[in-house]
Amino acid sequence: MNRIIPEIDKLPSEILHLYKKYMDRSDFFPIQADEGNIYFLVSDNEGVRKATLLALRANRKATCRFIDRETLLKTAEDFSYIFDEDIEMEIDDSISIPENYDILQGISEDAPVVRLVNQLIMNAIRSEASDIHIEGREKNLIVRYRIDGRLKTVKTLERGLQDFIVARIKVMANMDVAETRRPQDGRINIQFGTKTIDIRVSTIPTSSGEKVVLRLLQRSETILNLSSLGLDPERMGILKRLLRSPNGIILVTGPTGSGKTTTLYACIHDIRDESINIVTIEDPVEYRVDGIAQVQVNPATGVTFARSIRTFLRQDPDIILVGEIRDEETAEAAIQASLTGHLVLTTLHTSDAPTAVARLVDMNIEPFLISSSLLLVIGQRLVRKICNNCKEEVTLEDELQYIFEQRGIKIDRYSRGKGCEECLNTGYRGRTGIFEFLLIDDDLRKLIMKKPSSTQIKLLARQKKMKDMFAHGIELVRKGITTPEEVITATTQG
Repeated sequence: MNRIIPEIDKLPSEILHLYKKYMDRSDFFPIQADEGNIYFLVSDNEGVRKATLLALRANRKATCRFIDRETLLKTAEDFSYIFDEDIEMEIDDSISIPENYDILQGISEDAPVVRLVNQLIMNAIRSEASDIHIEGREKNLIVRYRIDGRLKTVKTLERGLQDFIVARIKVMANMDVAETRRPQDGRINIQFGTKTIDIRVSTIPTSSGEKVVLRLLQRSETILNLSSLGLDPERMGILKRLLRSPNGIILVTGPTGSGKTTTLYACIHDIRDESINIVTIEDPVEYRVDGIAQVQVNPATGVTFARSIRTFLRQDPDIILVGEIRDEETAEAAIQASLTGHLVLTTLHTSDAPTAVARLVDMNIEPFLISSSLLLVIGQRLVRKICNNCKEEVTLEDELQYIFEQRGIKIDRYSRGKGCEECLNTGYRGRTGIFEFLLIDDDLRKLIMKKPSSTQIKLLARQKKMKDMFAHGIELVRKGITTPEEVITATTQG
């Protein structure tokens, strides 16, 4: 068979209906049909058998092209929208869900609520959403996706469906379906084409019924490298140099959802090597990386951040990644590890880099321990990138012009997205980081010994020409990567 151009949208409904009836569709996929033929991608002889049988039932001949299984699954993932349909809800659902549930197969199950919930999850994965919010309102049920850090309403359903949808999700997450008066947490593992998705489920009782939030974590997601973070060459050079240090602490700060873990794993990606022993302690483990030892916090069994760090020291590590410094005990353990010849990468919840040093002092950590162990503090935020499909250049509004002039910045024109189908009419698609680097030198070490406030640290950092997150954001505005509104919003939070 020569080159076939996929025409998935034009496949007759009866062929799609027959295809959906197969429980295992991982080895064949229809991509085109005419009056006498159906063209399939297949990965093995079993796929050929299924394709031939389907074609016979549709009174056509099967024409098959062999491709590798991963490519076939990726094609099925890319065109999974063919399963979308209007679902008539007459609920009667008691179906349980197996481990690593294949959602592309499950969409064809008979119960309407099963198909609806699977469809909501599939659409969220296709939209690259990080969270799904399902919540009751006075007259209806709202489904919202968090895409690029912003919630967007994607579906409005009848209020009477709330209990059935919540019950279905609880079944999938192995939660107590009968308990509706207290919060619950659960997990779902699903397969979507080539992606393995971990879903963390949380329910809370509200005056409008139970609200459900699903956090989507892609285990198969490729880890970013340092060059994809958005760092300028100067900061990239500083970070790469310090990542080769034999000991010390590199601290990444920012609020929840600012990309701190992604930055740490980009660092790991840069320095990972057969000759280096890397161990991590996280809550939860968000990226699965072959070749490094990853431990998940479990207070029920005594696996805490602080205790794990002490245990790691007996495992001959070179680099220790600590998901978060939450308390004095964890901070002390991390510092002791760094002082005994280990490089520690970790995070702290503070609004900016200078405040992190003051926060450690407030945790009753001895100033001489902080000054002798800390190498670099990175403050970061995420800003949305302008959609390249609908980018246009506009004149800066007077209000924004005034804000920038107050800071001595002059911008006359900038780029923004008009809004299109590709970006769901938001004008943005994807996110990138804005950063500030507080490099701990001898002058800062002397100041730390005096237990300084965050204001004193910021003053010295400015004297040393530290470029803050706002300044980095303005650089991205001038390059047409993001908008002034995004930078102002990101740098005035937290």
